[in-house]
Amino acid sequence: MADPSPSQIAGWLEQAQLGDAAARDQLFGACRSFVAITARVHLQRRLQSKVDASDLAQQSLLEAHRGFERFAGQSPQEWFGWLKQIVVHNAADVAKQYRGTAKRDAGREISLAAESSNSAAWDHTPPDPGPSPSQVVAGMEQELLMAAAIEQLPDDYREVLILRHLERLPFQEVAERMGRSRGACQMLWARAMEQLKGLMSQTSQATREPLPQ
Repeated sequence: MADPSPSQIAGWLEQAQLGDAAARDQLFGACRSFVAITARVHLQRRLQSKVDASDLAQQSLLEAHRGFERFAGQSPQEWFGWLKQIVVHNAADVAKQYRGTAKRDAGREISLAAESSNSAAWDHTPPDPGPSPSQVVAGMEQELLMAAAIEQLPDDYREVLILRHLERLPFQEVAERMGRSRGACQMLWARAMEQLKGLMSQTSQATREPLPQ
């Protein structure tokens, strides 16, 4: 099944807010990959050996489900922003449990949409500070596509991409984190990028929405 588009999510969101249980289930199902990647990125790196990011994601989805009536927004952008706030809040709570008031280095964070703005190069170009509505929608489409594709990758591929692009670590630090040589990590990254682009291309063709050039 093709990954949902923002227009589908907007429809499910509207129907879910009107009390449609089936639409609500579809809405949450479509957000699992996004929440999983967001949890992985926001979980402090020193806690990743102690706390499973999937548990953080599951907890956040459960809280969002239970508190759905409190969501006051209407657009998919507001919906994903609300989900992200829940993940960030829960990640901060976990950090406090282990390290008092420790905070994640926000300077390394960059959105999935920004990372995927150039699928061939991933050049870390920050998003335009004043995007148009169409740019916002396009960015969200890429963010959903990227999250879903990363979740399908083997563990090592997913890890090297998250460390390199979402946590923005240099290859030397990626190598130290993964217990490999720098050269091995660079080769792993290249293979991971190739598979990721293939998955994204397949999904884009399935939804008849071409990847940005």
